[in-house]
Amino acid sequence: MTIAPASPTLWHNCRVATLQAGASSPYGLIDDGALVVDGARLLWVGARQALPGDFAGGVCQRIDLGGALVTPGLIDCHTHLVYGGTRADEFEQRLQGASYEAIARAGGGIRSTVAATRAASTDELLRLAMARAQCLQQQGVTTLEIKSGYGLSLAHERRCLQVARALGQRLPLTVRTTFLGAHALPSEYEGRADDYIDAICTWLPELAHEGLVDAVDAFCEHIAFSPVQVRRVFELARTIGLPVKLHAEQLSDQGGAVLACEFGALSCDHLEYLGEAGVRAMVAAGSVAVLLPGAFYFLRETKLPPIAALRQHDVPMALATDHNPGSSPVLSLLLMLNMACTLFRLTPEEALRAVTVHAARALGLPDRGTLAAGQRADFCVWALDHPNELSYWLGRNPCQTVVVAGQAVLPSPITN
Repeated sequence: MTIAPASPTLWHNCRVATLQAGASSPYGLIDDGALVVDGARLLWVGARQALPGDFAGGVCQRIDLGGALVTPGLIDCHTHLVYGGTRADEFEQRLQGASYEAIARAGGGIRSTVAATRAASTDELLRLAMARAQCLQQQGVTTLEIKSGYGLSLAHERRCLQVARALGQRLPLTVRTTFLGAHALPSEYEGRADDYIDAICTWLPELAHEGLVDAVDAFCEHIAFSPVQVRRVFELARTIGLPVKLHAEQLSDQGGAVLACEFGALSCDHLEYLGEAGVRAMVAAGSVAVLLPGAFYFLRETKLPPIAALRQHDVPMALATDHNPGSSPVLSLLLMLNMACTLFRLTPEEALRAVTVHAARALGLPDRGTLAAGQRADFCVWALDHPNELSYWLGRNPCQTVVVAGQAVLPSPITN
């Protein structure tokens, strides 16, 4: 017998894309569905006609969604949200023929953002990052990863991570923080990359002890850090119990994915140049392939990630905005669904799973990304008829309500 909780809430008269594994219908779609929320958790999800009697009989607070679409809350699993300044001038340079690598080697790129970030006050960094996070949240994002990597000194990396933590405390969404000290070589370490890695390896335990780090990332590329240097950082991360992920195979195949998978990487990200060995390593490690179509588009890349190989080997694919000022100034995860379909030829269902189920896995968060009893009650209500429309529309935000941990945070719905 089902016993009703003291104050559950019934969300009903909706189409529910549960995205549950093994569902009999695409998207796990329930045409006339209902969800029962108890505190921060989903107590029951299913067809409205199958509601247990205790919930159907009017005990619950009831919210009629008028036939709207409900999906899990969206998850942006790769962002660089905390930084100062912009790089609009570099955008112009690229349009005139300069490459991303040439700009970086000339002192632009990440280093220019590092200078602007160091010069900004903490209050300014928080204000800017909060505005960016709110843009994402308004389009259905309920969980967000934020990387450091624009400080590149102990004090400034700490400050960026503290700002990221503050966002999670001030906004109704989950923020996961990732230490990306191995993002670029700061100017004060010019020609001394190994010394800089030494420094990173002294900062990381301190930052982890302060509770500022959920995972560790690095940029493994010929314009950044070598596999040997990245290995040192990952070995330390493993020693102190932190999971790793990697910016891998974006501009060339450095074997980064194979390296990251030796450490059981949560994800390998970008992957345009990922080879067969990297794909097989990801299968063995259970790592998620995080595809970043915003950077692919903005940098006018032509080398596509190996989608067919990832599908063939059942490597889970996630999508993210990769929001950053230099290569992906994107503030719409919905736009990434469309770009993934048009540029990478993902299906709309693959794209939606990529920002829910698989994005949750890329962050090591098994309690979200699907709609099922026991899962965290993070979900979105959309003014749409079918989940494939999330990948279809451009320049429109159909999000009506965002629910985080059972609470409607944007905006509050009308109850009846």
